[in-house]
Parts: sequence; C-alpha cells; structure tokens
Amino acid sequence: MKSLNWTPLTDSADALGESPFWHPQEAALYWIDIPGRALRRADAATGAQQRWSLPSEPGCIGPMAGGGLLLALREGLFRARRLGAALERLVAAPYDPATTRFNDGRADAEGRLWVGTIYEPRDKPEAALYCFDPRGTPGLTRRAGGATTGNGLAFSPDGRTLYWSDTPDHVIRAWDLEPLTGTLTRPREFHRFAPRPAGWSPSGDPVRDTARYGGRPDGAAVDAEGHYWVAMFEGGRLLRLAPDGRVVSDWPLPVRCPTMPCFGGEDLRTLYLTTARQGRSAAELAACPLSGHVLWTRVEVPGLPVNFCANPGPGLAPGPAQALPQGLADGSSEGPLPGRSAHPLRGD
Repeated sequence: MKSLNWTPLTDSADALGESPFWHPQEAALYWIDIPGRALRRADAATGAQQRWSLPSEPGCIGPMAGGGLLLALREGLFRARRLGAALERLVAAPYDPATTRFNDGRADAEGRLWVGTIYEPRDKPEAALYCFDPRGTPGLTRRAGGATTGNGLAFSPDGRTLYWSDTPDHVIRAWDLEPLTGTLTRPREFHRFAPRPAGWSPSGDPVRDTARYGGRPDGAAVDAEGHYWVAMFEGGRLLRLAPDGRVVSDWPLPVRCPTMPCFGGEDLRTLYLTTARQGRSAAELAACPLSGHVLWTRVEVPGLPVNFCANPGPGLAPGPAQALPQGLADGSSEGPLPGRSAHPLRGD
C-alpha cells in the first residue's frame, strides 16, 4: 500500500482518545477521552465538534439500533437515548470499580456488546472479556480472561473470528466465534510482538526510540479484505496484519502513542486514528505536537461498517437515570477547525 499522509481532525487534544466509530446515519465521527471523562463528536456536514462530560471514565461507546448510544463506564453499561440525555444504567459492572474499569469493546453483527476490562494495578492478569446481549438474560457473561489490559476487540468480515489483545503482554489473540450463539472456541495467538527491551524508556527522540522498540498493540479495526489494522502504542506506527497474522504493511506516524483506528466516510475509506498525550514528556510532545489529536487519512481498501448494539429486551429494565452535568446537557460546541467550514469526513 502507498504511504499515508496524516492531517489533524481536531483543534483540541485529548488526554487519551479512544473508541472512535463512524455513525453512517448521522455522517459523524464519535470518540471518547478516557481520563478526560468526555464523549466527543464531529459532524461531517458542518465541521462542528462537540464535547459532553461524563460522570466517570468511559472505556468504549457504540451506537444503538433504537437510537442513542451505549456507553461502558467504570460503574457499568449505560444507555443514552439521545445526545445529552440522562444515562440509564443497563447493567452494573461485574468487578470492583476501585481496581478495574471497562476498556475497549464493540458490538458484533448480532448486536451483542463485547467489552474487555483493564486491571489498573497491572500486577497480575485480572482483566477479562465480557459479552452483553441486551435482548437476552440481563447481565454480563465472562468469555475470556488472563489479561491485564484488554484491547484490540474486532471481528472478521464474516463475523466468525473474534480478535482481542492484551497490550502489556504484546499479544493479539483470536477465537472462532459462532455468530448465532456467541460461543468462542479454538483460542490461539494471532500475533505476538517483541517485548519492550529491558531498561528502555522514551528519550523524546521518536526516530531513535521506535528503532529500538516497536510498541505494543492497542485498539484495532478490520477492513473489507479481512486485514487487521492495529495502533502500536509507544511504537509510533500503524500496522496492517493479514488474516494469517503476517504483518503486510507498516506505516510510521507523526505521534508516538496511537490508540485506535476507525474506518469512516461515505465510502469507509477515510481512516481516523485517536492518539494520546497523557503522561508523555515535554520533549516528546514538542517533537510530536499532534499527540492527543484525532488524525485522518485516505486509504485504498474500505473498512467494515460499525455494528449497532441491539435494543434492550423486555427483561432488561433500565436503572435510574443519571443526568449529565448541568450546562453540558446539549454539548459544548468547539466549532469547525480554523480555516475551513467543515472537515473532510466524507469520501472524495
């Protein structure tokens, strides 16, 4: 594939941007800032950007078939029936929120939400992968474990392979997925990356640092050809892996810490990339000033459209509504990027 030229989408940076998705009905990009406790949105027609404060750290978000969003917050899974609406708790978190929170996740083609966790002490593999089916029995079903930071959740185009990574362990795993039942079988390593060298620490020189350490797998997306695109955190690069796990493309990035790619635009050939700046040194931020911004580029192969979370069934009664903070119920507008009336969210 040809080289990728990146352009900033946002004029304000996130501490740790994550979970981007393209909403085809709204022609808008959504994403979150985890430590910033914020939901963000960029509109294709106007270029306007909006931000909503959240009561706790979001791990991931996704659109719901009946309208609104499903949000995985530290305390559980919540539904917002519309932007700025009160949050309705669908199910409580199955862990101790003092040490664990939800992290990366997305819906499968059947409308089930698959969401991993992060065990914040990071001293043992206590993170797990859960499945939530809004149509079925209330609750979350644990489907996999043995991780520290669950990440990289994605599905093959036919919906029969599930990918899930453990970032600190530098490994992406895969399972066979039975679409109708959600059963996982045949666990295996999809790709394992070289660990961080002993004694390595960022120096502020991106070229020298990435030559010694290629980073660890963070968020991911799958394209229409079944290739897995993964952001390599601290590696300053984006990789494309073939369905057999081989690295077939490796692109350098203008940031050290990419977090998650997402395909969007009308033709799904605009690639968005969230990034991080939290905890990075002044020298690194000076060398990589786009850290924390959402970036975009055009690619040759389209991605897969977002899957919508199913509507809650009659057995799932939402909990008490929790209003978003006063003054941000309708979102704070950041306006279009300077110098243009709209950003290029649509295809060429």
